[in-house]
Amino acid sequence: MGMESSPESPQPVRVVMQAVGGWIGRLGRIWVEGQIAELNRRGSTVFMTLRDPVANVSARVVCQASVLAAAAPEPQAGARVVVHAQPDFWVARGTFSLRALEIRHVGLGELLARLDQLRRTLAAEGLFSDTRKKPLPFLPTAVGLVCGRDSAAERDVLENGRRRWPAVRFEVRQVAVQGDRAVGEVIEAVRELDSRPDIDVIIVARGGGSLEDLLPFSDEALVRTVASTRTPVVSAIGHEQDNPLLDLVADLRASTPTDAAKKVVPDVGEQLQLVEQLRDRARRVITGGLAREEAWLAGMRSRPVLASPLREIDRLAEQVQGLRDRARRSVSTALDRAGDDLGHTRARLLALSPATTLARGYAIVRRADGSVVRSAEQVEPGETLRVRFAEDGITVTAGEKTGDEGDE
Repeated sequence: MGMESSPESPQPVRVVMQAVGGWIGRLGRIWVEGQIAELNRRGSTVFMTLRDPVANVSARVVCQASVLAAAAPEPQAGARVVVHAQPDFWVARGTFSLRALEIRHVGLGELLARLDQLRRTLAAEGLFSDTRKKPLPFLPTAVGLVCGRDSAAERDVLENGRRRWPAVRFEVRQVAVQGDRAVGEVIEAVRELDSRPDIDVIIVARGGGSLEDLLPFSDEALVRTVASTRTPVVSAIGHEQDNPLLDLVADLRASTPTDAAKKVVPDVGEQLQLVEQLRDRARRVITGGLAREEAWLAGMRSRPVLASPLREIDRLAEQVQGLRDRARRSVSTALDRAGDDLGHTRARLLALSPATTLARGYAIVRRADGSVVRSAEQVEPGETLRVRFAEDGITVTAGEKTGDEGDE
């Protein structure tokens, strides 16, 4: 139930603070999990800042030095702990804190379980999908490097990268790679490098360490930041057996910082050798093609039609002449045979022709209607008849019939 108040009847500050303290006091003792962001000792009292590992929320924790020492080994800044605490509100200053009664380290099994749960959540959102991973540039001009201060990882990347391609330029951002400040500094460095258009690829590198040391690189905020970058990101955290969540969301995972340099920066010697091999291969292909074309051209030129065009013309002319003579002989023979056949037919026609008979002194008598008179019985006296001779004819008038063939 809220306190009653109005502009005319306001509540004093002490009353409000005492009420807030009473409400907080009713929370009772609770177990709280978080990461120690800061740890300071003042005599026998220890002051800590307990940060939520996911959200940007923190709370002040106060305890006796003996309570901290009881959690052997003593937790340091960056450690994940579970605190059994009593919520406390200081009325005089209006400040909230947790009074720690017991502190425990978060066990390795618990850490792995939480990481596995976070891994499944992010995978369900598609942050680890291969379809969203960006390809690395073949020859980067500028490489962003996020690493620890004066670390072996930095030296490995720079030395191997410059040895492989001396012209490559590195933009190094030295940050904390473990502890409570690691996540924030790494996120800030990645965002700053991603905002620069001249940076072609970003390498996040760190040497090996324990699971607790590598926890910042499994932080959900860092994972989501890397997933949202436009620049390809290469993860080179720890050794081959280490597998923080950053490896899964990065566009490429390298087993070590040295491996990251090899995968990002091409070897100038290898590339020159590859160019030389490709050049030799192209030369062989072109030479072989030219040789084949020359052989084809020589074969074409060796053909008789191209080697001696006039000889081919003469050969074809002889062939035409032979065909013409053959055709002439065939036509002449056919004409001669046809002429003989025509002569024979003509002779037969002459032999059978009435004109031949007439030429021997015979005549043909016809009546006026054109019918041939074959006997005297067919002619009436006084009938006009036409007599046909071999060369001409006459018209006669029939007289009396006689029985003597010699009489007229």
